[in-house]
Amino acid sequence: MTVPFVLLILGALAAAMAPRLLSRADWPEREPVLALWVWQCVVVAVLLCCVLAMALSAAAAWTAVRGNLFAYAPSGVVEAYALPQYGRYAGALAICLALGGVWTAAMLTREIRDTRARRRRRRAELRVRAPRLPGEAVPDGERLVVLEDQRSDAWWLSGAEPRLVITTAALRKLKGRQLDAVLAHEQGHVQARHDVLLHCAGALAGGFPRVPVFAAFRDQVHHLVELSADDTASRRFGRLTTALALVELNEESGVFGPCPTPLSALPGRVHRLLDPAPRLPLARRVRMTAFALMVPAVPLLIAFSPGLGALT
Repeated sequence: MTVPFVLLILGALAAAMAPRLLSRADWPEREPVLALWVWQCVVVAVLLCCVLAMALSAAAAWTAVRGNLFAYAPSGVVEAYALPQYGRYAGALAICLALGGVWTAAMLTREIRDTRARRRRRRAELRVRAPRLPGEAVPDGERLVVLEDQRSDAWWLSGAEPRLVITTAALRKLKGRQLDAVLAHEQGHVQARHDVLLHCAGALAGGFPRVPVFAAFRDQVHHLVELSADDTASRRFGRLTTALALVELNEESGVFGPCPTPLSALPGRVHRLLDPAPRLPLARRVRMTAFALMVPAVPLLIAFSPGLGALT
């Protein structure tokens, strides 16, 4: 079982080492979009290692699986994998990995179900707090909802009928370009489909809390998507305007006080906007993007190497 074991070892090393390496790097703060891409490639590589190891183990344990998996393979490819030599533990390994896949699907289904339930509750609250006026037509596409509230806040409610929600307190505090910057921040989340990324990260971390790469992926995604949306707003309305908008929107929450709060990342975001580090050179960004793309390709090369060797 050389190939499945190599794949599992590679996946375990990536799951354990990638969070440490990425957490020590300073460039993710400067390039949040690139950092999100690298994290996704690492997670996909870990999942690919498990899926490929499961497929090869199942092919070694059961003839029916082997026939379907190598149905269109040229002659000599099956012999190159030496599947009969994998031993009696191939079936047990395949079952364990399959159960892990079923558990992952169940966690993702639960995440989607819970998200939809939360979204329905928030929409019901919006209908109560901001009902449509008599004769008001239902607009197509996006709709801005203004809530009467003493707390400054703004958020995007995704779904089949997306809603951009902002409170009256935020409208009183934010004027002109600051309000536009906040709206651009929320629209940046929508355009990049950050909600999908957050759901996937939450499902993996919830299903496998002891796997370092999944837990770190969830935590980093929550941070990096906010930096990415900040950059989207700052490119359109300036870093100073975006930083001032964040301060005005959150100053009453105590986030900028001496005591830490759940939103304690906000001071760092504001400092990043006011004192930005230079972006990575374009050539380095291109190299890192290409390198990240090669990470998921490594498990595929390992899995297909015996078959490719048989064809040469």
